[in-house]
Amino acid sequence: MTQSPEPQIHGGDAAVTDPIGHLLWLLEELGGDRYGGEEVTQLAHALQCATFAQREGASDSLVAAALLHDIGHLVNPKDEDATLRGIDAAHEKVGANYLARWFGPAVTAPVAQHVAAKRYLCQAEDGYFDRLSEESVRSLAVQGGPFDAAQAADFLARPYAQDAVALRRWDELAKDPEMATPTLEAFRPVLERAERREA
Repeated sequence: MTQSPEPQIHGGDAAVTDPIGHLLWLLEELGGDRYGGEEVTQLAHALQCATFAQREGASDSLVAAALLHDIGHLVNPKDEDATLRGIDAAHEKVGANYLARWFGPAVTAPVAQHVAAKRYLCQAEDGYFDRLSEESVRSLAVQGGPFDAAQAADFLARPYAQDAVALRRWDELAKDPEMATPTLEAFRPVLERAERREA
């Protein structure tokens, strides 16, 4: 894999010449830590989420969103252990804004809305909340809790809401320490196609 220079995490990397290599570098180099209180690393979670998306025949853009949906955790130094400190670091918005320099809304909108999709599903689907991991319950509390009926209807009216819901479902599944996935490099062509499609 082509190595990008170490990123300036505070936003000084706007001149990245190989964005796909840069994003893969972020996941490879910064994704080795545990994903919150889950039993998998950030990288394993990303790979599992993208693998589920691919298995369900999702578009390249949605597979890219699945792989990159938590990039906001990696590029925001203030994010570390935020939920454990009772803070919502808005990783979904940070991540979507970060990705918007290279991708369009078919990638960035599901990323931006995957937290809202969790809040929606907790309101709309019986038993969904009960299936959340302990870490997801903790983060839900700082993210505003389940939507009410009006908020849920407003969410469903947004563009790419259904893609965000699909992403959210894969997100919850992607926490298996035993799951085998393709390598990170295997997703490079997907990201390249998504980037070209969104250009």
